[in-house]
Formats: sequence, structure tokens, C-alpha cells
Amino acid sequence: MGIQGRSILGWIAVGLITLVASCWAFWGTLENFHEGWWYPSLLENLALMLVQYLSFSLIIIMIGFVAIRWPKIGGGLLIVLSFLLGFLVLKINPLSQMSLRDIFIWFLFIGLPWVVAILFLFGRPEPRKLAYLIVGGVPLLVSIVCAVEPICRISGRIDDGNREMRLVEGNGVRLIWAPAGPGWVREYNQACLWEEARRRCRFLTKDGKTLADTPQNIWRLPTVDEAVRSMTRHGHNCGGIWDKEKKRATYKIRPDKESPLWDTISGIIYWWTATEFDEKHSFVILYSGDVWIKSKQGRNIVTRGFRAVKAANCSKNEH
Repeated sequence: MGIQGRSILGWIAVGLITLVASCWAFWGTLENFHEGWWYPSLLENLALMLVQYLSFSLIIIMIGFVAIRWPKIGGGLLIVLSFLLGFLVLKINPLSQMSLRDIFIWFLFIGLPWVVAILFLFGRPEPRKLAYLIVGGVPLLVSIVCAVEPICRISGRIDDGNREMRLVEGNGVRLIWAPAGPGWVREYNQACLWEEARRRCRFLTKDGKTLADTPQNIWRLPTVDEAVRSMTRHGHNCGGIWDKEKKRATYKIRPDKESPLWDTISGIIYWWTATEFDEKHSFVILYSGDVWIKSKQGRNIVTRGFRAVKAANCSKNEH
């Protein structure tokens, strides 16, 4: 194979590995600001972002650097990575339970690193300095561009620090929302399934701070319509409307993770609602106002909590 042919193969390999790293940088950055970035410390947030959300993109970039300089070593690392990814996918979702789409993704995870490894073994991108710049620079640029809007939004969030019982009214809804405690899940270790959330509401005492030994039937989960209509941003109601037929929420103002409803330094980003989709699924609402359908018995519930509500017919000192 001539020098030009080897150069073409090398640049195809550079393009593919850059594409993979950029896609993970895109997903990781957006996901970080969606469910991450909730620590009060900047250093903790940055550490979470790098370790949990951007680590795979960084690994791909480093393997790309190695493959450009030492093609055989880089190719070997890519093959090892393909086996690790295939194993992880199978561990999460056994082959017998996969749909055709899942199987395609599984083969993609295994096959693509092999293709890139072979391209690097036979290809030589020149000049190498440009190849390094593209593999490292493009994913970084993607991450920076994706971070601009979330950073602006998060830096403007309102948090009054009040985690007590709150009266929230407007848009045709007037409800009291539970204070921090068993009626307002704010920590991962308190996350629960839908039935457990309903049970806790039933046993929640009048002040919303403890669970009684017998059902009190004072508190409950909000309906999806109530939750949508109650969403706020910058102290103003967002004008949410729940379309029951289309199963979709629309807003005049996009909600965000702010007081008085949400805790800006909590990892919980979904709340259960009382509204069922069917026997096995219920609607959850995100701090952004989006409404999703989730399994009542779902495995990954660490970011799912709830905040109980009750009728606003109590005395002012309970607000």
C-alpha cells in the first residue's frame, strides 16, 4: 500500500475515533448539567463531570493519541475496549432480553473499535500533529459549546434556602408542598418506587416531618396536571398546561430546578406523580417540566423522589 493510501486509512481512523469521542462529549456534557452539577462546591461538580460524565470521552481521546503515535498498542487497547464494552452491555441487558435495536447497538459497541483498530494498524495519518489536534480539540470544542446554555441557566438559579412547608399557588392550583424530610425526598438513599412513595404520603404526619405508625391520609402525591401547573422559575409560575390526550406538558416559561419547589443542591431530578399511565407505569415530572412515563418497578431509581402535597385549607402557621 502506498503512502497516500496509508494516509487515507489513517485519517479515516482519526475521523471515526474523533466522532466517537465527540458524541460521548456531547452526551456527557448535556447529561452532566441535566442530572449532575448539584454539589455546592465547584470542585466537586467538576470532579463529578470529569469522572462520571466525560471519562469515557477522555479515555477514547487518550487511546486515539496512543494509536496515532504507536498504532499497534493503540489498536490493542481498542480491541480490549470492545470486549469491555460488550461485557458491560450484556451485564446490563442480557442477550436473551435484547430487542433487535439493542443487539445492533451491542454489535456496534464491539465492532466499531475493531474497525478503528485495523485502520490504525494499516494507516498513518500525516501530519501527526494535526491528527492530535483534531482528536483532542474537536471533542473539547463540542463540550464547551454544549456547556454554554446550561452554565448560563444554572448560574441564574434562585434558591432561597427555605426547605420548610411551602404554599404554592397560581395557574388554577393551590397546594401546600411538604417540608424536607420523609415527605420530600432529596437524597439518593431516600429514593423509592411509586408504591412506596404513596405509602409514605399516607403515613406522613400533619407537619410533614415524620411518619406515623398508622395512616394519616393528610398528604398525597400531586397529580401530573397539578405538578405541571405548579412549576415555577425565578419566582413566577411557568404557565404549564398538561395535555391529557397527547400526554405532553407545555409552558409559557421553561421551568428549572429552583425554589420554592426544587432543591438546587439535591441529586433528585424526577418526582413521582399520582397519575398512572397503566398498571405498571406512572408519570414522573422533571425539574425542567418535562413529563416522562416510568416503570413503577424500575431498577434505576436513585434520581427519583417525590414531594407530597396537601390541600391549602390549613392555618397560616402551617404554610
